[in-house]
Amino acid sequence: MPIAIDYQINTDNADGLPNQQQLQRWVTTAITHAAADAPHKFADAELTIRVVEKTEGQQLNNEFRGRDYATNVLSFPFSAPVELPLPLLGDLVVCADVVKEEAEQQHKPLIDHWTHMVIHGTLHLLGYDHIEDDEAEHMEQLERKILAALNIADPYQVSTNTEHNA
Repeated sequence: MPIAIDYQINTDNADGLPNQQQLQRWVTTAITHAAADAPHKFADAELTIRVVEKTEGQQLNNEFRGRDYATNVLSFPFSAPVELPLPLLGDLVVCADVVKEEAEQQHKPLIDHWTHMVIHGTLHLLGYDHIEDDEAEHMEQLERKILAALNIADPYQVSTNTEHNA
C-alpha cells in the first residue's frame, strides 16, 4: 500500500521531530488497521503532514474551528470533485510545541505522543471522529489497537487533562 507523505517542517526547533520513515510507518499502520471499517477507504493515497509553531497552529485552529489557541493536531480531509490518479487523503497540521508540552505533562515519551497524534489525525482523515461518546470510544479503541501494533502503551491509561483536539 503506497502512501506518499509530503512532510513540511515550519518550525525553528526541529528537536524531537519524527523523520519521514517514522511518519510513513505510523500512517501506513493506521490505514492498514482502520481499513476494515473506515468510513473512507484508501488503497494508496497522498497526504501532507505539516509541523508548525504555536502561532500558526493557533491561527489555523481559530480560523477553521473557532478556537483561539494552539492545539496538538488539526486534520483537514480532502474531498476531490473528480477522481484523481492518487487520492489525496488530506492534510495534518501538528504543533510541535504543544505535542512536546503534552508529552511532558502526561509523562510520556515524546516519540510515543508524536505517534499517537499522527495516528489520531490520520483516523480523522479516514472519517473517524469523537464528537459523540460512542464515536469516541470506537476511535480510542482503534487508536489503542494501532499503537499496540507499534509497541506503544495505551495513551488513555495515563492521566491527562487535555481534550482531543483534531
